[in-house]
Amino acid sequence: MQFPATGRRVLVTGASRGLGRAVARAFAANGDRVAVHCHERAEEARATLASLDGTGHVLVRGDLADPAGALEVADAAHTAFDGDGDGDGDGGVDVLVNNAAVNLRHPLAETPYEEWVETWRRHVSVNLLATAHLSHLVARRMIDRGTGGRIVNIGSRGAFRGEPDHPAYGATKAAVHALGQSLAVSLAPHGIAVASVAPGFFATERVAPRLDGPEGAAILAQSPFGRVAAPEEIAGAVLWLASPAAEWASGTVLDLNGASYLRT
Repeated sequence: MQFPATGRRVLVTGASRGLGRAVARAFAANGDRVAVHCHERAEEARATLASLDGTGHVLVRGDLADPAGALEVADAAHTAFDGDGDGDGDGGVDVLVNNAAVNLRHPLAETPYEEWVETWRRHVSVNLLATAHLSHLVARRMIDRGTGGRIVNIGSRGAFRGEPDHPAYGATKAAVHALGQSLAVSLAPHGIAVASVAPGFFATERVAPRLDGPEGAAILAQSPFGRVAAPEEIAGAVLWLASPAAEWASGTVLDLNGASYLRT
């Protein structure tokens, strides 16, 4: 079966706002059906859902830090996308976008040990293990259906340049990149392509105070373009990586940082 360019069933985690919302909108505008995931930000997730082009979109909720919660999210998306609503198993997810993440400040020199341990636990549970667990749950169903599919992981520039105030974030995002490359090799025989993006700084509601504050000029100056990315620019790359045309990009980690950090 040829992997379709539109009309796909797409699960976007952490889609209540920011990049997740932009990714959900990009797929919906492409003619795909989107499962908008959230944990606690249900009102914002409903706003995302209401903003999507087309029909057939759904809201799924669950705590991805808990393996049982990841299973609930995968099952909810699978059931919601049951092709004719009869529960006979012809549903499922064609594209998984692992976007949900936490990014808590915890510089070593300033962080008490107990807080350090809990912060690392939270980052590993959400950023890395949730990505691994959802990838397993969704990919196994893709394999069973024999339809192929796509997994796109949201990594970070910080995986390469270092994150001195957010070391667990940088480390877990580096692990997400490595996980994606391992899965790209193992899932290719099943027609499943896996890729990651590594964004630099991009504008969202969460970081608006930083951009408008004293450090804003320095953040803009990180890129020779003198600006930060819009979420829609990152979402456009995710949409392409999930397309039929991007199968040969499986295993890639695509830098999206406006030449603010160049890997060799």
